Amino acid sequence: MRDCREEWYDPEKRVVVSIADVTSATRDLVRGHLCGPTAAHYLAKALAAVSLLGAETEDETETVVLQMKCTGPLGGFVTECAGGGTLRGYTEKKTLDDFDGLGAPSDRKVLGETRIQVVRSLPGKILSQGVAESMGRYLSESLQRKAAMWLEASVSDELEILEARGVMAEAMPDGDYVVEGRELSGLGRASRTILKELGLGKAELRKTVPLSFGCRCSPERAMATLAALSADEAAALPETLDVTCHMCGRTYTVRPHGCGGTGQ
Repeated sequence: MRDCREEWYDPEKRVVVSIADVTSATRDLVRGHLCGPTAAHYLAKALAAVSLLGAETEDETETVVLQMKCTGPLGGFVTECAGGGTLRGYTEKKTLDDFDGLGAPSDRKVLGETRIQVVRSLPGKILSQGVAESMGRYLSESLQRKAAMWLEASVSDELEILEARGVMAEAMPDGDYVVEGRELSGLGRASRTILKELGLGKAELRKTVPLSFGCRCSPERAMATLAALSADEAAALPETLDVTCHMCGRTYTVRPHGCGGTGQ
């Protein structure tokens, strides 16, 4: 599988499994943000995680936002999955000189203590939100569900995104399958192989959703960000101004005293 989310169900064990690959979306965002390999590694995992949480969206306009704050040098990240399978996001720090080019990063050193928040919403309406110290605690404590998530990313020092994948398994309340504590030897394998390792050999594929990078920014939205300025502040702006979307890294050159703009 590549650049999609598969949704499986084992009727015998009563377990739902989502398997996601976000390799291309990660590559596009890493290029847009000019990330180093360490930030790219964590952006890949964050995109995989939010794409799995997005399996429950029911409307094209519905979004799931996964935000993490951490005490380590990365600072944290924000990622979003929309109902149609589009992904966007960023890490607070894009390059980390003490870690880039030194191989697989250490969560303890790069992240430190973490705190995540997940918000599921429709335009103008929050459907649910939860806060926890980790994805595992969010699933078990905030959602009160028997679920587990596995994330895997591989990024070369030359910023080639080799793999960005995630798996989430959830046991139904009336089933006796135990999700917690299970381990997977690797996510870069065929879906059937992963399911068999989880003991779910009779799982059936219910749905496949394409996943890709997508952002709602535009020259019009860039102009709209200037609307909050006072008249004096607006008058002091230059003839042209570069406005960068923090979610995807794209820059728009706008004309504050005229109309329209161009994207870069």
